Amino acid sequence: MHRGRVAAKSVKAADTKNTVHMKMDGVFANIDAWRTAATLGLAMFAAWQLGRWRGRRLRAKSGNVPVSKFEDASLALLGLLLAFSFSLAIVKYDQRRTSLLADTNAIGDFYTCASLLKEPVRTKLRSLIRDYAELRVELSGRRIDAAMLENALGQMQQVQFQMTALVDQALADGTPIAVPLTNTLNGLISNHASRLAAIRDRLPTGVVALLLVTAVVASMLVGREQGASENADLAGTICFIMLATFVVYVILDLNQPERGLFTVSQEPMHRLLSSMEK
Repeated sequence: MHRGRVAAKSVKAADTKNTVHMKMDGVFANIDAWRTAATLGLAMFAAWQLGRWRGRRLRAKSGNVPVSKFEDASLALLGLLLAFSFSLAIVKYDQRRTSLLADTNAIGDFYTCASLLKEPVRTKLRSLIRDYAELRVELSGRRIDAAMLENALGQMQQVQFQMTALVDQALADGTPIAVPLTNTLNGLISNHASRLAAIRDRLPTGVVALLLVTAVVASMLVGREQGASENADLAGTICFIMLATFVVYVILDLNQPERGLFTVSQEPMHRLLSSMEK
C-alpha cells in the first residue's frame, strides 16, 4: 500500500509537470487555428504593402531597380518551413490516431479478461471498465482546458486504483487467469500514459513562431521587389497569401487534437463502449 501511494504521488507529480510543459509548448494550440491564420493573412498583406512602399522609395531615390536575391531565398525558406511543419503535424496526428487504437484494444482486452472472473469481482470490475471507457469518450468529445484535464485525469487515476484493487482481490481468491489479467491491466495503464503523451505532444512554439515570422518577412521582401520594379501583381500576391495562410491553418488545426476540422475519430472507442453495454 505504501508503494502504491508513492507511485500515485509520482504519477500526479509527473502529470502536473507535463501540464506545465504543455502550457509552454501549446501557446498557439490554445488559440483557434482560424484566428491565427486570419491574423497571419492580414499581417502578410500589410507587410507586402510596406515592402512595396519601401521598394518605390528605393527606386525613386536611386533611379534603378536594385538587384536582390533575398526574395527568392525567403520564399525558399518559407516553403521549407511549411513542408517541415506540415510533415511534423501529420506525424503527430498519426501518433494520436495510433495511440487511440492501442488504448481501445487495451481496454477491450482487459474487459474480456474481467468477464472470465467469478462473481462479485466480475460485475464490479466490468462496471469500472465501462466507467473508464465513458470517461475517455467524454474527455475526447469536448474542448477542455488545463483545469478540466487535471480533473479528468484525477478521475481516471481513481478508477485505475479501484480496478487494481479488484484485480488484487481476484488474485488473492486464486483466479486461474492471473497472468493475462495482470498483463491486460498493465497494458491498460501503459496505453493510458502513451495516449496522454500523444495528445500533449504539440508543435514546438518556436517552430510555429518561426514559420509565422518567415511568412511575414517573405511577403515584405516580395512587396519590396515588386515596388522597386513597378511591376506589382496584386492578384498573384493575394493568391499566394491565401494559399500560405490556408496551409498554415491546416498545420495549426492539426496541432489542436481536441477541436478543429482535423480531429482523430473516436469511433473505435464508441464501438467498444457499445459492445460493453450489450
